[in-house]
Amino acid sequence: MSKGIRRALTALATFFLLYGLLGFLIIPGVGQRIANQQLSIYSRVPAQLERIEFNPFSLELTLFNLRLGQPDDEQVAFQRLYANLDWSSLWRQRLQLSEVQLEQPRVLVQLDPEGNLNLAQLLQLPESTDEAPATEDQGLFPLLIERLGLNAGSLRIQDQRPGESVDLSYQDLDIVLHDLSTLPEHNGQARLSATDASGGRIDWEGQLSLSPLASNGHLSVSQVALRQFWPYVRDAVPLSLQEGVAQLSSDYSFSLAEELELKLENIAIALAPLAIDTDQGRPLLRLENLELTDGSLDLGKRQLVIGTLRSSKLETWASREADGQLDWQKLLASPTAPAAEAQPATEQAGAPWQVLLHDAQLRGYQVHLSDRQPQRKVELLIGPLDLDLQAFDSLGTSPFRLKLDSGIGKQGKLQLQGQAQLQPISGTFAVTSTDIDLRIAQAYLEPFIRLELRSGLLASALDIDLQSVEPLAFRVSGSADVRQLHTLDTLKNRDFLKWQHLQLTGLDYRHEELLSIGSVKLAQPYARFVVNEDLTTNINELLISQGGSAQASPDSAASKPLGIHIGEITLADGSANFADFSLPQPFATAIQQLSGRIGTIDNRQSKPASVSIEGKVDRYAPVSIEGSLTPFDPLQSLDIATRFKQVELTTLTPYSGKFAGYRIRKGRLDLDLHYRIQGRQLNAENKVVLEQLQLGEKVDSPNAVDLPVKLAIALLKDTKGTISLELPIRGNLDDPQFSVMPIVWQTLRNLVLRAVQAPFKLIGGLVAGDHGDLSQVLFAPGSSELDGNARKSLDALAKGLQQRPALRLEVEGMSAAGSDGPLIAEQRLEREYRSTLYKMLQRRGDEVPADAEQLQLDDSDRAALLEGIYRSRLKQQPPAQWQELARDERTARMKQAVIDSWSGNNALLRRLSQERSANIKAYLVDQGGLQDQRVYLLDSALTEAREDGQVATALHLDSE
Repeated sequence: MSKGIRRALTALATFFLLYGLLGFLIIPGVGQRIANQQLSIYSRVPAQLERIEFNPFSLELTLFNLRLGQPDDEQVAFQRLYANLDWSSLWRQRLQLSEVQLEQPRVLVQLDPEGNLNLAQLLQLPESTDEAPATEDQGLFPLLIERLGLNAGSLRIQDQRPGESVDLSYQDLDIVLHDLSTLPEHNGQARLSATDASGGRIDWEGQLSLSPLASNGHLSVSQVALRQFWPYVRDAVPLSLQEGVAQLSSDYSFSLAEELELKLENIAIALAPLAIDTDQGRPLLRLENLELTDGSLDLGKRQLVIGTLRSSKLETWASREADGQLDWQKLLASPTAPAAEAQPATEQAGAPWQVLLHDAQLRGYQVHLSDRQPQRKVELLIGPLDLDLQAFDSLGTSPFRLKLDSGIGKQGKLQLQGQAQLQPISGTFAVTSTDIDLRIAQAYLEPFIRLELRSGLLASALDIDLQSVEPLAFRVSGSADVRQLHTLDTLKNRDFLKWQHLQLTGLDYRHEELLSIGSVKLAQPYARFVVNEDLTTNINELLISQGGSAQASPDSAASKPLGIHIGEITLADGSANFADFSLPQPFATAIQQLSGRIGTIDNRQSKPASVSIEGKVDRYAPVSIEGSLTPFDPLQSLDIATRFKQVELTTLTPYSGKFAGYRIRKGRLDLDLHYRIQGRQLNAENKVVLEQLQLGEKVDSPNAVDLPVKLAIALLKDTKGTISLELPIRGNLDDPQFSVMPIVWQTLRNLVLRAVQAPFKLIGGLVAGDHGDLSQVLFAPGSSELDGNARKSLDALAKGLQQRPALRLEVEGMSAAGSDGPLIAEQRLEREYRSTLYKMLQRRGDEVPADAEQLQLDDSDRAALLEGIYRSRLKQQPPAQWQELARDERTARMKQAVIDSWSGNNALLRRLSQERSANIKAYLVDQGGLQDQRVYLLDSALTEAREDGQVATALHLDSE
């Protein structure tokens, strides 16, 4: 070996030795020291790199245990970072790493409430002094990593921006990338997997290109607990997640080569289970399972396709609050929505998104509905609900099929099947319902009618053809029936309308054109109808005024009236309660066994409909309604005859007790009502016959009329005990002066009103001659003696009462303080003179008569006694200034003071009233021949004197 070769080998060996010493020993130590120095300068938190290893021959660099952050609370750390630089990088003009391996990396990402990122604050880097402008299309730095691996990593994200902090932790984070490069059109293979703290797992595998940024592959997320992400949702809507697990998998392709392109294929999403409550802990949603498969999304086409959707046992609660808003609407209302709306739009709206749903099946759903807007809360359970939906297109250009099968309430069922289209809105449906509880409508009826819907079940089989929405056009055909309907009048707490079965067949409704019903069949119907004294009905009483009259819009007024056609109406085993208080004698009865038929009704034809109905009153008395009428214009043509025969009045005792205040002991009723109208001319005949009417015991009723009923009955009866009234009515119904009630009352006025308002005039009419007012007896002031006029009136009264033995007289003695007071006071003073003198004579032992009234007094005796009476009565001495008066003047003043003290004495006035009433009774019994049992003395009372000073004592009549 030559010396030159040896030198070359020695130099080469020395070079490799020095190179090795530099690479293995010096560079790692110097690099570690420099790295830690730089970390201490620029790091805002404690930072340290434990060790560096470098192989200068294989270009392998290894960093050990880098930590940024406080001990045991590092924000960025790893155990080992290995990088192997390929020697080919020296001549290929690119940085090529054959392998990069990062072991056990740990990263803590923190966002404070203001959104500041902790990683951005770890290092304080110097400001760049490079002012050279960046060149366009400079491209990415050429880089190729043949294999990039991340093993056993962990990532923790703490976000304090939501109201409730978010803490996400991912463990076992593994990433493997092959051929990752910034070179154009160079795709690398990638794979990622990680698990979270709740057991969820993320798996991703695909291709990745950095120039341009693009990727495609498969992403899978399984068993992810939604609770850890819920604070982000909770800040937007005040909902509380109780339970929720989701799974997602999809093939995807993503590219930013020219514009954003994103496509998802084979999308599969699963939620099972899911439970959401409100902040107050009220259940809002429960879901057992939801699966979406065979889905796809194309961002460029703005299209979402759902292949199949399967869901089971969703339970949700929804309510309308008192202000009319849905609780879901309030819960989901975004507080930032107004601000967002105020911002001007920066982009023009693109084409609408298209959502295609090929096949959806929902099973076992339940919806709890609640309505708090009515005064009475309404609750309704819809479910179990099954829904099938096929070929749905949100753009609505083609029809989709749907099928619904749901429970309504406790026992109702609703089935719907058909197809619909969104553009334009149209559809055809077959709807079947059974046992729908109509009581759900109670709360909505209460503001309009005082009626309680106690029961009712609806069933139907309908075909619905919705042709358009604007203008609304649809047709409904089929049949419907309502069973066991029962309504209650809440004012009287009585049945109002009910039936066992109402059946409508041949139903055909065309919106705003026609309502046609082939037949209406009513089984066991019942109705209560009352005509009040003012000719209003109980229906008027039930209706609640809405505070204003509705005004029809010009369009509706000009529109064609709805055609109504009913083939026939049949009644079977019906009943009714009917009362007519507009008649002179109130009439009320119960009708049973009503059966009959009403012929064809059509508002487009003027032909009258025949009426033939028969029944019985109280099982035995027949009733019939025969004739014809035009129901849509009854004032044009009507001929109805209603007859009631031999109705036992005792069955009407509940009505007589309530409204008349007496039970009915016996009696029968015949009633014939025949009303004929032709060309708006009324010709009516009303015949009422009451046979042997006798009232029974009195009934305590707050609704009883305040009238002397027995007196009125006694006056109306003929010698056979029959009350017979015939009330013909004729007139033009268009005449505003024509009214039924004035004619009726004109006929009865001379009988009923005389009995109720002025019975003494009727009694006086039974006796020949003019006897004046028999309802009072006049007395002179201060007197209880009957004068000639009073005795004449009492004689006539006694004769009239003898012809009406069922009547009794009540005498109410009266006195007037203004006219009677001074006179009875003088009488009282005169008695006091005699009483005082009588006592004085007895004390002196003088002889006195048997009674003080027999004493004879002169003026001197009265003057002597007056001052003592004054002091005794007024409890005081006469005023001193009276001593200066003349004797007669002083005596007159003392007398007047004593009289004034007795003028308003109630005891004296009461005594005079009693004497007057006693004298009246004594005259009627002794001179008039009346039995003393028929004359009653009422408690005395005060009254006002007449202009002539006379005082009237009132008389009253009543029946036995």
